[in-house]
Amino acid sequence: MRYDVDTVLEYGGESVRFSGMLPSNYEEIDLERKHPAVILLAGGAYWRRLPREKEAAALKFLAQGVSPWVLEYSVAPHVFPQSLCEVLMGVAWLRKHGPEYHLDTGNISVCGFSAGGHLAASTGCFWSRDFVQELLGRPGALVRPDKLILCYPVITSGEYAHQDSIRCLLGEEDARNEERRALVSLEKQVGEDFPAAFLWHTAEDASVPAQNALLLASALMEKNVPLEVHIYPKGRHGLSTGDFTSCGELTYGHSYGCADWVEKAIGFIYQTG
Repeated sequence: MRYDVDTVLEYGGESVRFSGMLPSNYEEIDLERKHPAVILLAGGAYWRRLPREKEAAALKFLAQGVSPWVLEYSVAPHVFPQSLCEVLMGVAWLRKHGPEYHLDTGNISVCGFSAGGHLAASTGCFWSRDFVQELLGRPGALVRPDKLILCYPVITSGEYAHQDSIRCLLGEEDARNEERRALVSLEKQVGEDFPAAFLWHTAEDASVPAQNALLLASALMEKNVPLEVHIYPKGRHGLSTGDFTSCGELTYGHSYGCADWVEKAIGFIYQTG
Protein backbone atom coordinates (compact mmCIF):
# COMPACT_ATOMS: atom_id res chain seq x y z
CA MET A 1 0.00 0.00 0.00
CA ARG A 2 1.35 3.43 -0.92
CA TYR A 3 1.14 6.38 1.46
CA ASP A 4 1.47 10.12 0.96
CA VAL A 5 3.27 10.48 4.29
CA ASP A 6 5.42 7.74 5.83
CA THR A 7 7.14 8.45 9.14
CA VAL A 8 8.29 6.71 12.31
CA LEU A 9 7.28 7.26 15.93
CA GLU A 10 9.74 6.35 18.66
CA TYR A 11 8.86 5.44 22.22
CA GLY A 12 10.51 3.28 24.85
CA GLY A 13 13.34 2.31 22.54
CA GLU A 14 10.93 1.07 19.87
CA SER A 15 10.24 2.56 16.43
CA VAL A 16 6.83 2.07 14.83
CA ARG A 17 5.66 3.03 11.34
CA PHE A 18 3.02 5.76 11.06
CA SER A 19 1.68 6.32 7.55
CA GLY A 20 -1.03 8.57 6.20
CA MET A 21 -3.07 9.19 3.06
CA LEU A 22 -4.10 12.76 2.27
CA PRO A 23 -7.40 13.77 0.63
CA SER A 24 -6.90 16.07 -2.32
CA ASN A 25 -7.80 19.74 -2.23
CA TYR A 26 -8.90 21.35 -5.46
CA GLU A 27 -8.20 24.95 -6.41
CA GLU A 28 -11.58 25.36 -8.08
CA ILE A 29 -13.44 24.20 -4.94
CA ASP A 30 -11.50 24.89 -1.72
CA LEU A 31 -7.72 24.83 -1.84
CA GLU A 32 -7.40 25.52 1.90
CA ARG A 33 -9.94 22.95 3.10
CA LYS A 34 -8.90 21.20 6.33
CA HIS A 35 -9.72 17.52 6.68
CA PRO A 36 -10.45 15.39 9.75
CA ALA A 37 -7.89 12.69 10.46
CA VAL A 38 -8.35 9.15 11.79
CA ILE A 39 -5.70 6.81 13.19
CA LEU A 40 -6.45 3.20 12.24
CA LEU A 41 -5.50 0.36 14.61
CA ALA A 42 -5.92 -3.09 13.13
CA GLY A 43 -6.90 -5.98 15.37
CA GLY A 44 -5.07 -9.22 16.01
CA ALA A 45 -5.31 -10.03 19.75
CA TYR A 46 -2.30 -7.84 20.58
CA TRP A 47 0.08 -10.31 18.90
CA ARG A 48 -0.37 -9.25 15.25
CA ARG A 49 -2.05 -6.56 13.12
CA LEU A 50 -4.40 -7.83 10.42
CA PRO A 51 -3.88 -6.24 6.96
CA ARG A 52 -7.58 -6.32 5.98
CA GLU A 53 -8.37 -3.92 8.82
CA LYS A 54 -6.01 -1.34 7.37
CA GLU A 55 -6.22 -0.69 3.63
CA ALA A 56 -9.91 -1.45 3.06
CA ALA A 57 -11.01 0.93 5.81
CA ALA A 58 -8.37 3.54 4.96
CA LEU A 59 -9.58 3.89 1.38
CA LYS A 60 -13.21 4.30 2.46
CA PHE A 61 -12.32 7.08 4.88
CA LEU A 62 -10.11 8.73 2.29
CA ALA A 63 -12.92 8.73 -0.30
CA GLN A 64 -15.03 10.84 2.07
CA GLY A 65 -12.37 13.42 2.81
CA VAL A 66 -11.10 11.93 6.08
CA SER A 67 -7.32 11.45 6.17
CA PRO A 68 -6.50 7.90 7.35
CA TRP A 69 -3.28 7.15 9.23
CA VAL A 70 -2.23 3.55 9.87
CA LEU A 71 -0.16 2.95 13.01
CA GLU A 72 1.85 -0.28 13.20
CA TYR A 73 1.72 -0.27 16.99
CA SER A 74 3.80 -2.65 19.10
CA VAL A 75 2.37 -6.07 19.95
CA ALA A 76 3.51 -8.99 22.15
CA PRO A 77 6.01 -9.49 23.63
CA HIS A 78 5.63 -5.75 24.32
CA VAL A 79 3.06 -5.16 27.04
CA PHE A 80 0.82 -2.41 28.41
CA PRO A 81 1.25 0.56 28.22
CA GLN A 82 3.75 0.47 25.30
CA SER A 83 1.23 0.50 22.45
CA LEU A 84 -1.03 2.96 24.31
CA CYS A 85 1.81 5.49 24.52
CA GLU A 86 2.56 4.98 20.81
CA VAL A 87 -1.02 5.82 19.81
CA LEU A 88 -1.09 8.90 22.01
CA MET A 89 2.18 10.01 20.42
CA GLY A 90 0.47 9.58 17.04
CA VAL A 91 -2.30 11.93 18.13
CA ALA A 92 0.27 14.49 19.28
CA TRP A 93 2.20 14.10 16.00
CA LEU A 94 -0.93 14.89 13.98
CA ARG A 95 -1.66 17.92 16.16
CA LYS A 96 1.86 19.22 15.59
CA HIS A 97 2.19 18.47 11.88
CA GLY A 98 -1.44 18.63 10.80
CA PRO A 99 -1.28 22.18 9.41
CA GLU A 100 1.41 21.01 6.95
CA TYR A 101 -1.07 18.53 5.46
CA HIS A 102 -4.34 20.51 5.58
CA LEU A 103 -5.59 18.50 8.56
CA ASP A 104 -8.13 19.73 11.11
CA THR A 105 -6.14 19.39 14.31
CA GLY A 106 -9.34 19.79 16.33
CA ASN A 107 -10.92 16.72 14.73
CA ILE A 108 -8.61 13.75 15.24
CA SER A 109 -10.18 10.33 15.78
CA VAL A 110 -8.78 6.94 16.70
CA CYS A 111 -10.47 3.93 15.07
CA GLY A 112 -9.70 0.42 16.29
CA PHE A 113 -10.84 -3.08 15.40
CA SER A 114 -11.16 -5.90 17.98
CA ALA A 115 -7.98 -5.69 20.12
CA GLY A 116 -7.23 -2.49 18.20
CA GLY A 117 -10.60 -1.30 19.52
CA HIS A 118 -9.39 -1.99 23.04
CA LEU A 119 -6.28 0.05 22.29
CA ALA A 120 -8.36 2.89 20.84
CA ALA A 121 -10.69 2.88 23.86
CA SER A 122 -7.64 2.80 26.16
CA THR A 123 -6.58 6.18 24.79
CA GLY A 124 -9.91 7.56 25.99
CA CYS A 125 -9.55 6.00 29.44
CA PHE A 126 -5.90 6.71 30.15
CA TRP A 127 -4.74 9.78 28.21
CA SER A 128 -5.00 12.03 31.27
CA ARG A 129 -3.84 9.54 33.92
CA ASP A 130 -0.75 10.59 35.83
CA PHE A 131 1.26 7.48 34.96
CA VAL A 132 0.66 8.00 31.22
CA GLN A 133 1.26 11.75 31.32
CA GLU A 134 4.50 11.10 33.21
CA LEU A 135 5.67 8.52 30.67
CA LEU A 136 5.00 10.95 27.81
CA GLY A 137 6.58 13.98 29.44
CA ARG A 138 3.40 15.75 30.55
CA PRO A 139 1.93 16.73 27.15
CA GLY A 140 -1.53 17.45 28.58
CA ALA A 141 -4.50 17.50 26.19
CA LEU A 142 -2.18 17.42 23.17
CA VAL A 143 -2.55 13.61 23.20
CA ARG A 144 -6.33 13.45 23.71
CA PRO A 145 -8.27 12.11 20.70
CA ASP A 146 -11.35 14.13 19.82
CA LYS A 147 -13.41 11.05 18.92
CA LEU A 148 -13.17 7.27 19.03
CA ILE A 149 -14.50 4.73 16.52
CA LEU A 150 -14.66 1.28 18.12
CA CYS A 151 -15.32 -1.68 15.83
CA TYR A 152 -16.30 -4.96 17.55
CA PRO A 153 -13.92 -3.94 20.36
CA VAL A 154 -12.37 -6.01 23.09
CA ILE A 155 -13.28 -4.10 26.26
CA THR A 156 -13.51 -6.24 29.37
CA SER A 157 -11.20 -8.62 31.18
CA GLY A 158 -14.17 -10.09 33.03
CA GLU A 159 -16.85 -12.60 32.10
CA TYR A 160 -16.94 -11.71 28.38
CA ALA A 161 -13.20 -11.23 27.93
CA HIS A 162 -11.21 -12.26 24.90
CA GLN A 163 -8.58 -14.03 26.95
CA ASP A 164 -5.86 -14.17 24.27
CA SER A 165 -5.97 -10.38 23.92
CA ILE A 166 -5.70 -9.80 27.66
CA ARG A 167 -2.85 -12.29 27.97
CA CYS A 168 -0.86 -10.73 25.12
CA LEU A 169 -1.54 -7.21 26.36
CA LEU A 170 -0.35 -7.86 29.91
CA GLY A 171 2.00 -10.81 29.53
CA GLU A 172 1.49 -14.21 31.11
CA GLU A 173 2.30 -13.21 34.71
CA ASP A 174 0.29 -9.96 34.88
CA ALA A 175 -2.64 -11.60 33.10
CA ARG A 176 -3.05 -13.69 36.27
CA ASN A 177 -2.94 -10.61 38.49
CA GLU A 178 -6.45 -9.39 39.31
CA GLU A 179 -5.36 -5.80 39.89
CA ARG A 180 -3.63 -5.60 36.51
CA ARG A 181 -6.57 -7.27 34.79
CA ALA A 182 -8.94 -4.76 36.36
CA LEU A 183 -6.79 -1.88 35.09
CA VAL A 184 -7.30 -2.95 31.47
CA SER A 185 -10.99 -3.81 31.91
CA LEU A 186 -12.05 -0.56 30.32
CA GLU A 187 -15.67 -0.44 31.44
CA LYS A 188 -14.15 0.16 34.91
CA GLN A 189 -11.83 2.95 33.76
CA VAL A 190 -14.14 5.46 32.04
CA GLY A 191 -13.83 9.05 33.19
CA GLU A 192 -15.68 12.23 32.33
CA ASP A 193 -12.87 13.28 29.98
CA PHE A 194 -13.44 10.26 27.71
CA PRO A 195 -13.91 11.41 24.07
CA ALA A 196 -17.16 11.08 22.14
CA ALA A 197 -17.44 7.49 20.94
CA PHE A 198 -18.99 5.52 18.08
CA LEU A 199 -19.34 1.76 18.73
CA TRP A 200 -20.54 -1.11 16.60
CA HIS A 201 -20.68 -4.85 17.08
CA THR A 202 -22.59 -7.86 15.75
CA ALA A 203 -24.88 -10.01 17.89
CA GLU A 204 -23.46 -13.16 16.27
CA ASP A 205 -19.86 -12.41 17.27
CA ALA A 206 -18.66 -15.58 18.99
CA SER A 207 -15.06 -14.48 19.50
CA VAL A 208 -15.57 -11.11 21.20
CA PRO A 209 -19.18 -11.03 22.46
CA ALA A 210 -21.22 -7.90 21.85
CA GLN A 211 -21.48 -7.51 25.62
CA ASN A 212 -18.03 -5.89 25.37
CA ALA A 213 -19.46 -2.93 23.47
CA LEU A 214 -22.55 -2.81 25.69
CA LEU A 215 -20.50 -2.74 28.89
CA LEU A 216 -18.53 0.24 27.62
CA ALA A 217 -21.65 1.98 26.32
CA SER A 218 -23.27 1.67 29.74
CA ALA A 219 -20.20 3.12 31.44
CA LEU A 220 -20.09 6.01 28.96
CA MET A 221 -23.76 6.81 29.54
CA GLU A 222 -23.15 6.98 33.28
CA LYS A 223 -20.49 9.63 32.62
CA ASN A 224 -22.67 11.50 30.08
CA VAL A 225 -20.12 10.91 27.31
CA PRO A 226 -21.61 11.51 23.82
CA LEU A 227 -21.92 8.20 22.00
CA GLU A 228 -23.55 6.31 19.15
CA VAL A 229 -24.00 2.53 19.32
CA HIS A 230 -25.03 -0.02 16.68
CA ILE A 231 -25.55 -3.73 17.34
CA TYR A 232 -26.10 -5.50 14.03
CA PRO A 233 -27.92 -8.86 14.01
CA LYS A 234 -25.71 -10.74 11.53
CA GLY A 235 -21.99 -11.25 11.04
CA ARG A 236 -19.04 -13.07 12.58
CA HIS A 237 -16.10 -11.42 14.27
CA GLY A 238 -13.54 -9.46 12.27
CA LEU A 239 -15.63 -8.24 9.33
CA SER A 240 -13.62 -5.03 8.84
CA THR A 241 -15.61 -2.99 6.31
CA GLY A 242 -18.21 -5.75 6.07
CA ASP A 243 -18.25 -5.90 2.29
CA PHE A 244 -16.57 -7.59 -0.65
CA THR A 245 -13.34 -5.62 -0.23
CA SER A 246 -12.48 -7.30 3.08
CA CYS A 247 -14.66 -10.43 3.38
CA GLY A 248 -13.55 -13.38 1.28
CA GLU A 249 -16.84 -15.24 1.67
CA LEU A 250 -18.78 -12.51 -0.14
CA THR A 251 -19.22 -12.17 -3.88
CA TYR A 252 -18.96 -8.85 -5.70
CA GLY A 253 -21.85 -6.53 -4.97
CA HIS A 254 -22.78 -8.22 -1.70
CA SER A 255 -22.18 -7.05 1.87
CA TYR A 256 -23.30 -7.57 5.44
CA GLY A 257 -25.82 -5.18 6.93
CA CYS A 258 -23.08 -3.86 9.17
CA ALA A 259 -21.20 -2.51 6.14
CA ASP A 260 -22.97 0.82 6.60
CA TRP A 261 -20.91 1.38 9.75
CA VAL A 262 -18.29 3.24 7.70
CA GLU A 263 -20.78 5.79 6.40
CA LYS A 264 -22.27 6.21 9.87
CA ALA A 265 -18.84 6.61 11.48
CA ILE A 266 -17.80 9.22 8.94
CA GLY A 267 -21.01 11.12 9.67
CA PHE A 268 -20.14 10.90 13.37
CA ILE A 269 -16.69 12.34 12.69
CA TYR A 270 -18.06 15.29 10.74
CA GLN A 271 -21.17 16.02 12.76
CA THR A 272 -20.29 15.35 16.39
CA GLY A 273 -18.99 18.37 18.24
